Amino acid sequence: MKILIIDDDPGIVENLELTFKVSWPESEIRSTGSGDQGIYLAETHQPDVIILDLGLPDINGLDVLKKIRLFSGVPIVVLTVKNEENTVVKAISSGADEFIVKPFRQMELLARINAIFRRKHTSSLSTVNLGPMVIDFVLNTVTSGSKTIKLTSVESIILHALVSNIGQHMSCAELARHVWGDESQNYEDNLRVHIRHLRQKIELDASNPHYIITITGMGYCVPKLD
Repeated sequence: MKILIIDDDPGIVENLELTFKVSWPESEIRSTGSGDQGIYLAETHQPDVIILDLGLPDINGLDVLKKIRLFSGVPIVVLTVKNEENTVVKAISSGADEFIVKPFRQMELLARINAIFRRKHTSSLSTVNLGPMVIDFVLNTVTSGSKTIKLTSVESIILHALVSNIGQHMSCAELARHVWGDESQNYEDNLRVHIRHLRQKIELDASNPHYIITITGMGYCVPKLD
């Protein structure tokens, strides 16, 4: 597995590198303290997962996140010392798959990454048509006509769960378990942010959704389309 760490704190980088080398000795790790260099490595190195700090010296971490999302759906775990709701919402809306506050537990970070890959590799669907869209759950893309939209790993997992249960509602708690597994408790607010951002990507009108609809008091549903 190829891991890219974008963080300018040498202590954090050393801690992460040691954690990955002990837990995944075959992993290939690259690191940089520069946001611009991180974007370059994300595109050229094509890592399997990115660990991104928001407080970078040369460019805002959220801008790094947005730029990477222009060309890649790679899982991105954001690390930050900020725990304000506004920061969480901005990170998720910009394409973060996970959000972990410093100081963090190494085993929690590994569990989050493992859960993302486990769900990705056990998906029962590879591609599916939804109206005019073709959803590729391997590449994490949605194609409609000549337009291809990149999904984050979490967005792909949410859409996969809903499409797998097409015509049936899924509660927030059920969807959260699909994304975060045993760590899903208290993640319903994060789930709503991910769904809002997913709607902005695939719906013609995110405020009046056609594909991901809200069932009041019950959850969400992808309806059967005629």
